[in-house]
Amino acid sequence: MVKVNINIIPHLPIRLLLACVIFPIFHFTIYAQHPDPMFGFFCAKGHLQYLENIWIQPNSEKIMTMGQLYNRFDFEWYKKKLSANFSMRNIVNYGQMVYDYYPYLAEMAKQDYGYMNLTHQWQSDSSVYSLTNFDRANLKFTHKKFEVTAGRQRINWGINLVWNPNDIFNTFNYFDFDYMERPGCDAIFAQYYTGMASSLQLAWKLDSDNNSTIAGMYKFNRWNYDFQFMGGWMHDDLVLGVGWAGQIEGAGFTGEISYFNPSSNAVDSATTVVVSSGINYTLPNSLYLHGSFIYNNQGTTGKANWGNLFLGNLDLSAKRLTPSRLELFGEIAYQISPLIRGDIAGIINPYDGSAFIGPSFDLSLTENIGLLLTSQLFFGESQTEYGDYGQMFYGRLKWSF
Repeated sequence: MVKVNINIIPHLPIRLLLACVIFPIFHFTIYAQHPDPMFGFFCAKGHLQYLENIWIQPNSEKIMTMGQLYNRFDFEWYKKKLSANFSMRNIVNYGQMVYDYYPYLAEMAKQDYGYMNLTHQWQSDSSVYSLTNFDRANLKFTHKKFEVTAGRQRINWGINLVWNPNDIFNTFNYFDFDYMERPGCDAIFAQYYTGMASSLQLAWKLDSDNNSTIAGMYKFNRWNYDFQFMGGWMHDDLVLGVGWAGQIEGAGFTGEISYFNPSSNAVDSATTVVVSSGINYTLPNSLYLHGSFIYNNQGTTGKANWGNLFLGNLDLSAKRLTPSRLELFGEIAYQISPLIRGDIAGIINPYDGSAFIGPSFDLSLTENIGLLLTSQLFFGESQTEYGDYGQMFYGRLKWSF
């Protein structure tokens, strides 16, 4: 017999309810057409969505569900050489998954890995948890070719579309498909434009454990390719990296290589080299093809189970993006109609034989309302990289304002 468990949303904190539902109704998008010379230019935008998750557990007939009410606000302010960005997420999760994994899910959700704790949990019990998180809170100063940003921000040094060994400041989880903006970090970032297509960048990040990441990057263009070279320290590792983006016969060709050499007092004393590269091409009929791989010389060639992708306990960093020595990625997407796009992506671990398949359909219902139907299907033997997750199905209704 198939068992289905569904919980009803209990009473929610009034402040969070106002933030998630009532405020967007009166505050769609604010654009100052004539900025006040004294106060500058201000704008706000965001989205409100509902995401339903159905999880069929591996080697089981049990079906679990979880619902999520999610609201995001992006606030921006500009005045001459100064600008500021504050972005907040309001999240309410409820359902059987929350109940069965209480209090672990709620405890993991409220963890803020930045130097500043900008996450507040409003409620947490065996049926629901709710929180507010600021993933952007920064001030930027710009003068001619120079700019400096301080505060919570995203420092994106990645080039590839799936795995980014150059992205040492803001590593992200590919399977977290619903977080398009991706997390930020608490840092100081400076950039000087040395030419039309070249720049020198410096950044210093502090995390919640007082670990520092400090590095510099030089970007330039040669032979119709964008190149980047970086160097610095990530926690206990000396990091050197190179990346590129260009074309081969009309196909996009990108790649990143990073070298990590740990200090003498580091727990992990192994020198690590991570290489990732990809090719993407769009045919005249709008069929999109994308292939990529990642290689880590310290990855395992055996069964690569390393924890739960969805409960947040992964040792995920630019140095350790996957537990396997080699992984292969493929994707095919097609614009079925002007309002419907279909996509199917997959990852295979050639050593332990486990695999992931992710089909999805993205439907545009109106100019600012979209429906996403997607799934994450995992296959493999027990203790392999993808063998212990089962299948997850998602439906998301999203309103952007």
